[in-house]
Amino acid sequence: MKNKKLKKRVLWSIVIVFILMNIVAALHAYKFTHFTTTGTAKTKSPDKLSFSDKVQALFFGVNNPRPENVAIPSQKFETIQLQSNKKISCWSIKTDSSKGTIILFHGYSGEKSSLIDKSDEFIRQGYSTFLVDFMGSGGSEGNQTTIGFKEAAEVKTAFDYLVQQGETKIYLFGTSLGAVAIMKAINDYQMNPAGIMIECPFGSMYKTTCARFKSMKVPSFPMAALLVFWGGVENNFWAFGHNPIEYAKTIHCPTLLLYGEQDKNVSREEIDEIYANLQCTKALKTYPLAGHENYLTNYKAQWIADIKFFLTSTEK
Repeated sequence: MKNKKLKKRVLWSIVIVFILMNIVAALHAYKFTHFTTTGTAKTKSPDKLSFSDKVQALFFGVNNPRPENVAIPSQKFETIQLQSNKKISCWSIKTDSSKGTIILFHGYSGEKSSLIDKSDEFIRQGYSTFLVDFMGSGGSEGNQTTIGFKEAAEVKTAFDYLVQQGETKIYLFGTSLGAVAIMKAINDYQMNPAGIMIECPFGSMYKTTCARFKSMKVPSFPMAALLVFWGGVENNFWAFGHNPIEYAKTIHCPTLLLYGEQDKNVSREEIDEIYANLQCTKALKTYPLAGHENYLTNYKAQWIADIKFFLTSTEK
């Protein structure tokens, strides 16, 4: 009799813990994929959190204010509103005697003003640029992000707009989430740009989620899987199938893959798998001391040289 009662209590304890874990995971996933009101304090990066802050982040999720543009281009630009799965806001900067147009896509918790420095470099090399706010960011509609999944449709919308405007040489540039969205767009819509430049794309939704637990020095099992599951449920897609490693197999246009060797969010193994799967003329350039960051900060000269060499090799 006592054994029966003990087993029942153990079983109920397991059920209760499982329910609580799912509640925490669902809350965490929602906060990670839905931005909060602008003006609230953003949760610091894991390596800068105190122990109590880490505990709070693990149980209640991160606080991510809606990204807003904090600057405008120094060149003459036009604001373009496009209707995609959400209404998206873009900046068009045209260059005289342009060699083509490069569309720029920002990373997670970013906005198009964060791409101005890179746009400036592309302009100096003779290209027009088209900077895009993904849904939930800057001047675009909503407060949601799907870490590159639904954003792929917005990549296609921007690409199609330039095609309709008569542009015949279109390049795509994306960092982190933006890189993933580009890869998924090519996979889903069989797009054929003149070339793509992708910085630090993650290998899979599950792997990048595990990496965030690792950076906080806590076990990823089973919470990482629960986070991926609930993130997909809450945003209406199968997040376990969001795998850039697989998208790479459908990419046939010239590709420049860029990576910081100290990246804690994306492993070198993921980058090598993506690179191996690319079915195209390709190059991999890495920066030894860079993390998951803007490579222009510490590797400006090398980044410019890498980009210039790639663009020059595809101009013919």
